[in-house]
Amino acid sequence: MNSLVQSVDWLAIAPPTLAAVVGLVVLVADLFLADAKKAVLGWVSVAGLAASALTLLPILDGDRATFCLTGDAHACSYTADRFTLVIQFLVLGGALLAALLSVTALKDANRALPEGEFWFLLLSSAAGAALLPASRDLATLIVALEVASLPAFALVGIKRGDKKSSEAALKFFLSSVTATAVSLMGVSFVYATTGTLYLTQIADKIQHVDGQFHTLAQTGVVLTLVGFAFKTAAVPFHFWVPDTYVGAPLPIAAYLSVVGKAVGFSGLILVTVIAFPSYADVWGPALAALAALTMTVGNVGALRQQATRAYSAVRLLAWSSVGQAGYLLVPIASAAYSKDAEKAIGSTVAYALMYAAVNLGAFAVAALVARTSPLNRISDYRGLYAASPLTALLLGFFLLCLAGLPPGIIGLFAKVTVFSAAVDAGLGWLAVVMAVNVVIALFYYLQWTTLLFRAPEGEPAKHRVPAPLTAAIALTGVLGIALSGAPQLVLRFSATGLF
Repeated sequence: MNSLVQSVDWLAIAPPTLAAVVGLVVLVADLFLADAKKAVLGWVSVAGLAASALTLLPILDGDRATFCLTGDAHACSYTADRFTLVIQFLVLGGALLAALLSVTALKDANRALPEGEFWFLLLSSAAGAALLPASRDLATLIVALEVASLPAFALVGIKRGDKKSSEAALKFFLSSVTATAVSLMGVSFVYATTGTLYLTQIADKIQHVDGQFHTLAQTGVVLTLVGFAFKTAAVPFHFWVPDTYVGAPLPIAAYLSVVGKAVGFSGLILVTVIAFPSYADVWGPALAALAALTMTVGNVGALRQQATRAYSAVRLLAWSSVGQAGYLLVPIASAAYSKDAEKAIGSTVAYALMYAAVNLGAFAVAALVARTSPLNRISDYRGLYAASPLTALLLGFFLLCLAGLPPGIIGLFAKVTVFSAAVDAGLGWLAVVMAVNVVIALFYYLQWTTLLFRAPEGEPAKHRVPAPLTAAIALTGVLGIALSGAPQLVLRFSATGLF
């Protein structure tokens, strides 16, 4: 008789576990530290996230799996393969940069934000986000999605007495809960038709569903995707994004724009490519339509932002992130039609790595400008080069990367990779839609970039850059420039190993 006791590979689960443990340590330490010493909690959190990222190094040597069914080594709840490790690196690296931005933001808030709760929530969300790409059953996937999301709701609304922040958190919460409920219904349909929650077993059993349950299985597949589509900010599940980014503390907006997307895309990839490959005729066209709609709505929304409107810089980055989500969806949709699905998924991962580095850099510069211009209008960036030449050059570089123009070679490389994935899969119409959207995006990215180098109106505002903010801007800048010099490294690094 097989033992029901499952062995635990502690090294494999170390990255999310360490982030969660440090979160608990910070929460308990907050009870005993005097207000004057609470700044140390931020540095403990930064160190914890760095340590979590470093725990990925010992497990790079091969696939590891734990919490497996006894008697079936292929049905596991947690798998640390190449795909998992790349997404965990992206998630923990993004959370680390958001934490560096938060150290400065909390100091500037002068105790208006509760430090202990803030760091506990950020670390908890990062732990859930790191767990999700390793999840290989639907129950763990949904739990990880919620562990990543629930603390994020509180972080968005953490500004005490700020109506904008409270409204943003409420919109984010209500729309997310609705999407999760729909996903859970889809999971229940899939379980009813297959009798299992393990992704590899679902892939086998869903092909042999009785004819009378075929429609139920199809409905389950579509509904399961909804929760992950919401996290990626795919249209029509995007309406929470602009108000949430404006209402949240700026480091949390940066965190959601990168880590939130990584969570959604890794979940989408796992359920489509591993669990539902036999239903590619259902999710392939749906994701292709979503990609076209998302990139178009996102870029048109960004194009409509007025430079003098309050928070227009953050709103433009929010709408831009919706447009970028459309590009990220293209290779996942292409995997349904492609003979080499792994290569298509690798294109999404490569694009996500590029997007994470440069978008966090753009948000870091926005956080710097917000110190002297709290309304963060695009017009506030006029003459930034006169006040801070290096910062202006870096922001210009980040925006050109997002646009896909030289010298932002990594942005161009990532867009070409995604474009070729669509063409190789025979989705010519989607490649045309993407090309049109890239041209639309060029207009607003270049408009913002040229503003940086115009003569300032009046005396240029001097920006004093605190050390954590300097570190965040420098790290993203070095990463973007290094990858532009050797863009092929991204594609090698992002080889998924899912198959």
